[in-house]
Amino acid sequence: MSRMFRFSPALLLALLAGTIAGCSTTKPNVYQGEEFSDTSTFSHDFATSSPATCEAARRTLLSQGYIIKQAKAALVDGHKHFQPDPDTHVEIEFHVVCAPNGKDDKSSTLFVSATQDRYALKKTNNSASVGLSVLGSVSLPIGSTSDSLVKVASETIPAGLFYDRFFGLIEHYLGLDSGLPVADFDDKPALPTKPAAKTEE
Repeated sequence: MSRMFRFSPALLLALLAGTIAGCSTTKPNVYQGEEFSDTSTFSHDFATSSPATCEAARRTLLSQGYIIKQAKAALVDGHKHFQPDPDTHVEIEFHVVCAPNGKDDKSSTLFVSATQDRYALKKTNNSASVGLSVLGSVSLPIGSTSDSLVKVASETIPAGLFYDRFFGLIEHYLGLDSGLPVADFDDKPALPTKPAAKTEE
């Protein structure tokens, strides 16, 4: 004996609305997480001129094995390669900007952001053909595989201890961490001088 089930129009509308709502649910956009808060640690103030601050940032990156791509009085770019495992390659790139605070440029603000690009080793199949003149136009396919690095992820390293260590080492090169006088990186190194010739008595 079979039974017939009847749905009311109101119940059908409720089920349809729930289905549409479930299908239209999307994840929030990434930019909605950008608060533009003044508590961000992507910047740090230093009691030195902007050229001296950027020079200290350049020395900081050099001391950690970073390759400097560009270095100016108010701008430093550098990158470093890592290989955490045989099939993964990581590159960290720094972008530093130094801005003076005031016309006298006795203090400056350093802005920094570092991006991390991750590459994975991917195998690609390559095919080629060899023509044999003896057999006419017959060609024999030859297959081969090659490995190549493909970028699989890229992100800006979030604010935190990573940048705090960076700022701390800059303070070390500026002499601000131990009460030492601030290093004057604006001075050019003196040229080597030849020893004075000895005179015979």
